[in-house]
Amino acid sequence: MSHKPRIAHTPSVRLLDLKSKPYFIVASVEVGNTTTKCILTATNLEEGKTYHVVKMVKMTRDVRKPKPNETVFGRTLTKVELTRESVAELVRDTLLAAVKKANLDIKNDIHFVVRSTGVVAGFDKPEEVGEFIKALADGCLLAGVPPKNMTPPLSIDNMPPKFQKFTKLQSVIFDGAVASVLPPTGSSGVEIVANEMEGELATAGIKEGSKWVDVDFRNPCASMDFGTTLDGRIISEDQPYARTIGNFCGYAGAIPDTIIRGTGLVDVELGTALDVFDEKPAGKLTMLFKGNKVKEYAKRIQDYIIIEPVPEDVERYGSVPVNPKAAKEIGVVLIGCDVGRNGSDMDKLSEIGREIYNQDGLKILFAVIDEVMSDVVYRLVKVANDEGLVFPDTTFGVTGRAGITGNKPNLILEKLDPLIPGNIDERVAFIDDGLARGAAVMARCMNSLGTTFNPLGGHTGGKCILGQRIKLQNK
Repeated sequence: MSHKPRIAHTPSVRLLDLKSKPYFIVASVEVGNTTTKCILTATNLEEGKTYHVVKMVKMTRDVRKPKPNETVFGRTLTKVELTRESVAELVRDTLLAAVKKANLDIKNDIHFVVRSTGVVAGFDKPEEVGEFIKALADGCLLAGVPPKNMTPPLSIDNMPPKFQKFTKLQSVIFDGAVASVLPPTGSSGVEIVANEMEGELATAGIKEGSKWVDVDFRNPCASMDFGTTLDGRIISEDQPYARTIGNFCGYAGAIPDTIIRGTGLVDVELGTALDVFDEKPAGKLTMLFKGNKVKEYAKRIQDYIIIEPVPEDVERYGSVPVNPKAAKEIGVVLIGCDVGRNGSDMDKLSEIGREIYNQDGLKILFAVIDEVMSDVVYRLVKVANDEGLVFPDTTFGVTGRAGITGNKPNLILEKLDPLIPGNIDERVAFIDDGLARGAAVMARCMNSLGTTFNPLGGHTGGKCILGQRIKLQNK
């Protein structure tokens, strides 16, 4: 059976419309292991849809080196050292470049800024990511972002007048739930996985992006974000707020990056698959003759990739700091993706990558990567299913470069088809820039700018949950 992947690419909006219509403009600033991005999005509050304004992307490896008087507080997956000051400057420059490219004013036209990081491998504990978030805030302040544009408003009077008629702030306040999903925290408030905020934003972003491809990605759902590291959530069917019952963590884009480094085409330490990515996949005739070989190569790579519920006795999984005991306390299953133990077998992937490139070339190598990453998605969903986390109406969302590029969407649908009942094409959405979209959603939630006629929260196929939220908060 042939499948047609539902891939959301956000349409752009004209500058003239931004100025004349009620667009809520949000800047998403993210410092990741591979890229540092500032993406501006604009939500038309009359229709509840989010549009693309501009994207600015820099390579995180190009961050300036630490100065003698600065303290290194973290490192990327490729060991690039970071200080609070260097991260702040990188954020400032990226944010200002994006705003300038959009011909907007940072103080008057940008209504909210949401910041996040995927750089978690260089930390010892999940809680230490808080220091990184402070560095991101420093950068936003250096760029001229007013502090009030990074925190929820205390009252409707603190909002720009043109948005006051759209807010539900007089009926409900922001209580921590983003798109009707509560964040998972241990009994002592301890984070259970270091990149929890990335998972939260990716889930919310997929909820928004799915609106463009007619997939009802409300609760229950499962999100998988394949940036350099893996993040995402599995969501229950509770109302009005669903619980996070599963978390994904470990390696994602780091897997193809490592395979590509074996070719010698990119830097052996800092190179990524993005540096040589070819959007045009191998042709059908090539795959007809090489298809079995591609699967054989992929099988050899899969033998080194471990996907499982994270063991209770570890503090790091796939290089990501985790707290499995705290997760168990609150009924959250951590599902991890590792290569050996914390990347101990990464060199084996590079060796196979070198062999494939030397014998069959780059097109076949990328075909192998597509096969490998689609297998990773299948195995993650299989573990979630085996753990009892998947409901009959659970929908699935994939975002991130290592999950939606090349031929991966087609292969993912093909592999998931036997695992998921119903029409698989209507149960899986592939979303670009999930994290940036999620930042726009989080900003709207903080400002109570939901749209009752086009809700992001609640149960699949159900109505808006505003009434239930009001009752809950009144209690």
